[in-house]
Amino acid sequence: MEKIRCPWIGFIIVLVTHPAFSQNSQRISTVNANGWYNYFGDHPVSERWGVHLEGQWRRHDVISKWQQLLLRPAINFSPSKNLMFTAGYAFVDTYPYGAFPVTHRFPEHRIFEQAILKHELGKLGLQHRYRLEQRYLGQKIQPSDSRIDFWRYENRFRYMMRVNIPLGEEKKLYLGVYDEIMVNFGNNVGANIFDQNRAYAALGYSLNKNTKLEIGYLLQTLQQRNGQVIEYNHTFQLSIFSTAPIFRRR
Repeated sequence: MEKIRCPWIGFIIVLVTHPAFSQNSQRISTVNANGWYNYFGDHPVSERWGVHLEGQWRRHDVISKWQQLLLRPAINFSPSKNLMFTAGYAFVDTYPYGAFPVTHRFPEHRIFEQAILKHELGKLGLQHRYRLEQRYLGQKIQPSDSRIDFWRYENRFRYMMRVNIPLGEEKKLYLGVYDEIMVNFGNNVGANIFDQNRAYAALGYSLNKNTKLEIGYLLQTLQQRNGQVIEYNHTFQLSIFSTAPIFRRR
């Protein structure tokens, strides 16, 4: 089997061990309990082209309060069954939550480009996702004002490695695990080159050939923009994945 190389791994290891990550020794830790309820759709429209439709309803205190709303439409192009390129847009609405909340609710407009590479290792299904994001975050001079005064531009790189482990001969039931690291770069990074890490484990079930359901747990380790507060967010996740084609052949 041809080896799959990840040229970013060395770069990420250098970044996370760089002194910039430990420049502030006066760190404050806080713990939250959240719930994310998600839909991920990669819907083919032809042999190579497709549409990505995604919605995430993110709640604080598992379900009682808002944390974020995320909507992400995009276009997919698949030159082969193991490689898919995606480009699209995301709207994110972030709310104050937890013991150290942001000063105000703010919107974000995001452009992104990504590549997903899939391969198998024995019975395991592996997936590598590389994503670049150009982010425009709405900022207010006075938190009480209703208007957005300016938009701050940031860049972020994300790498995720996921493994699906089939359970049973029919392979309808599976265990899904992944880890994703996010790093900021560019002029407006400030104190937080490291943005966050997400470690995830879930039990999944294939409802049919196009639809999967996952129930899982995510530990989100997030460094706030001030570089001082580290959030450890214990997150329940309920997700639906669909690959149903938009246009059915007759």
